[in-house]
Amino acid sequence: MVTRKVCQFLQRRCASAAAAVRPPPAEMLSQRNAVFSREQARQRALYPRIEKIEVSMHGPGLDGTLLIMNKGMSTPLSCARHLTEYHVNNSVLALVDGELWPLHRPLTHSCSLSLLTFKDNDPTVVNEAYWRSCAALLGQVLETAFKDKFNVDLLSTVEVPVTSGAFCCDVVLDPQLDSWTPSEESLRSLTKGAQQLILKDLAWEPLEVVPSVALEVFSHHRCKQEEIEQKAAENPKGTVMLYRCGDHVLLSGGPLVARTGLCLQYEVTALHSLGQGPWGLHRRAQGLSLPLQLQAHHTVWRKLRQRAEKLVEVSRPEAAPASPPDSTSSQPATAL
Repeated sequence: MVTRKVCQFLQRRCASAAAAVRPPPAEMLSQRNAVFSREQARQRALYPRIEKIEVSMHGPGLDGTLLIMNKGMSTPLSCARHLTEYHVNNSVLALVDGELWPLHRPLTHSCSLSLLTFKDNDPTVVNEAYWRSCAALLGQVLETAFKDKFNVDLLSTVEVPVTSGAFCCDVVLDPQLDSWTPSEESLRSLTKGAQQLILKDLAWEPLEVVPSVALEVFSHHRCKQEEIEQKAAENPKGTVMLYRCGDHVLLSGGPLVARTGLCLQYEVTALHSLGQGPWGLHRRAQGLSLPLQLQAHHTVWRKLRQRAEKLVEVSRPEAAPASPPDSTSSQPATAL
């Protein structure tokens, strides 16, 4: 009988062999971006003529407002721009005929539209989208923070509630970094990378695609290919949702907020070792953030940060039991 350890060893060997033939990280990111742009252009070309749709606005002071917009071109953000600066700056997500809808996703039919903010009476779905977006931002930083000779593989999305105290991003770093333990300086470097993206106020552009397109985007990422197949099977339409932030493309299991500039306080707090898994040494990066409208006093932030340093437990059936990180590192912190 083949033992679990032998299976994991063979999986790691296969993963290492696949990594050996992969193009450099920068080339892979460029290829993802090119496929995204090509598909986005194809979908926009499906609306060669300008057709008008009616958008009925709902919300405080908006009931009865009717906007005439362009089918397949206008987005909820376009609608917000016909209202007030408050709606443009504070809208996070939209509800289109009761369905959660990213602000940058084109409207394809006449509909009712509500704009959601962090100050709504029930901001649950907005907070969930914000937490998911913060994790996506962390993943983007991790994929671009290391030197080109180090591969970084983001694992399937970790969905954790806001009450967990930290958002999470599971990752497998290059095997050369297996013995590396991040220092406080390394965590500050990751935080700085996220803050730079926040200052750029980049949009999270959504794009709903068929699985074949998503598989082409992540053609060199076996873990993401499995996640694509799973998400497509779970979706009644058989599609998956991609997002682009700057030139970085990611797969998301739920809606993201409109832009990185909605983040205010943001800090990467920990990088925990989870032990060996199917793809190598699994690690869990964690962070803490508050949005633009909900900043905290530094004493409150310090307490929240202490909580966000603790490992957030999320069961992954394929992962090995968690083990403490190696206290002795043979790799310098300047890997970041």
